[in-house]
Amino acid sequence: MSGVKSDIEIARVAKMQLIKDVLATIGVPDETFAFSPMGRHIAKLNIEYIDKLKEKNSNLILVTAITPTPAGEGKTTTSVGLCDGLNKIGKQSIVCLREPSLGPSFGMKGGAAGGGYAQVVPMEQINLHFTGDFHAITSAHNLLAALIDNHIYWGNKLNIDVRRIEWKRVIDLNDRALRSININLGGVANGFPREDGFDITVASEIMAIFCLSNNLKDLEKKIGNMTIAYTREKEPVYAKDLNAQGPMTVLLKEAIRPNVTQTLENNPAIIHGGPFGNIAHGCNSIIATKAGLKLSDYVVTEAGFGADLGAEKFFNIKCRKAGIQPKCVVLVATIRALKMHGGVKKDDLKKENIEALKKGLPNLERHIKNIKKFGLQVTVAINHFISDTDKEIKIIEEHCSKLGVKANLCMHWAKGGEGIKELANHVVELCKKAKKENFKLLYSDDTNIWQKIEIIAKEIYGASEVMADMKIRNQLKKMQEDGFGKLPICIAKTQYSFSTDPNLKGAPTGHTLPIREIKLSSGAEFIIVICGAIMTMPGLPRVPAADSIKLNNKGEIEGLF
Repeated sequence: MSGVKSDIEIARVAKMQLIKDVLATIGVPDETFAFSPMGRHIAKLNIEYIDKLKEKNSNLILVTAITPTPAGEGKTTTSVGLCDGLNKIGKQSIVCLREPSLGPSFGMKGGAAGGGYAQVVPMEQINLHFTGDFHAITSAHNLLAALIDNHIYWGNKLNIDVRRIEWKRVIDLNDRALRSININLGGVANGFPREDGFDITVASEIMAIFCLSNNLKDLEKKIGNMTIAYTREKEPVYAKDLNAQGPMTVLLKEAIRPNVTQTLENNPAIIHGGPFGNIAHGCNSIIATKAGLKLSDYVVTEAGFGADLGAEKFFNIKCRKAGIQPKCVVLVATIRALKMHGGVKKDDLKKENIEALKKGLPNLERHIKNIKKFGLQVTVAINHFISDTDKEIKIIEEHCSKLGVKANLCMHWAKGGEGIKELANHVVELCKKAKKENFKLLYSDDTNIWQKIEIIAKEIYGASEVMADMKIRNQLKKMQEDGFGKLPICIAKTQYSFSTDPNLKGAPTGHTLPIREIKLSSGAEFIIVICGAIMTMPGLPRVPAADSIKLNNKGEIEGLF
């Protein structure tokens, strides 16, 4: 394995095309009204240009995955590979991805721009500051925080109860020390002392709104509708009450334009927005996805973490809000991960273990059945590792066949688009068979809030019941009475299990879904249900990825995958 190049080594020698030439392949003219170059290999599309493009009968393909494990699944890698594979077989295709967060990049995961020969480039820029979108979101969010404290300092005309301020600050890094802090210390000149805290930027309501807005006007309206605090009479205070929507939108004016880069095979990639799938709704921006659908015949996009989180939220939140629907779903699985679900430790994954693989298959099966509940065609992508054996591959293929699903062996990591042509051809066939009327959401707008939570818990997670104390139940009742009952549900929970216990692998049933906290995102227009021990500000692991990231003697970045 010493001869295998790292992701960053592969990316560094990539023969990138000028971004204007990449855009030309999908008909985008080299004109200022269409896009603005951000250097030689990155561009931002202009919203006005996107709006003028005609709608096409394009095919939207969602890539999701089994429940993640430390063994890896390769959802982004498969998304990029599938885009390249579709172009390889003569189909015009774009991949639409989320922007990586600095939190995971320097924390658990490292980079998030694909892997091997199925990457988006320039990888280093994408994984770090990229075009500054996340910094703009962070600044807009924290501007509102500053305006709230400033309003209170200068007399608190809105009668905000400092004990009921809902708006925390954010930073795009994992920093557990900032979860709970005291601010305004140091005397009268600094304001009224109170408790506060930080979330990670990708969990911000601004990020959610950013990805669920159709244009700048919609963005501004949604920002204004955010609930930021309550008065002593428990009446809501909105961002628009502070006239915050105007300056915040100004800070997001350039960020809202989708970013375009390219794959290693010089196919266009739109990378825009990045909410976490375990905390937020885990999908790239509606603007980016709709731009892709106008510019290409096939659009490959992904949703965060396993299908129980990412895919469910993609359907019930993003598709509901955007009025879009996928033609089919690709479910990514690795033999390594399935063996972990079957009880194998990470150090033993290279050994063939048929028994453990069979024990892990229920996780794959549960995700397949869940996706079918939305009326969609599904296929499985076996993301190939060198340690996989023919016998192990055959077991997955046969099991999927019994479920009426084709399993495709995909070797895009090692071979790029050439190694995933089988899946690409099958996806084209599934898209041809798809019927618009078959797609259905898990619950209607009119379903009671509590019932919506129960439906997700029982139908998707396999839970037997939802648990919540009287305080939570009263909050939900109040939201229902206040007219928020039609909003969809965004559940925040561990990504490592169908349950809220990250150690409970496979496909558990009969467990409970304990609700710890409820948050109303009245701007983003969904209700966040925080379950178990999930944190909206993650911490760093014992050995963070940052430990191995550095500049070498040539001034090149090392360690970023």
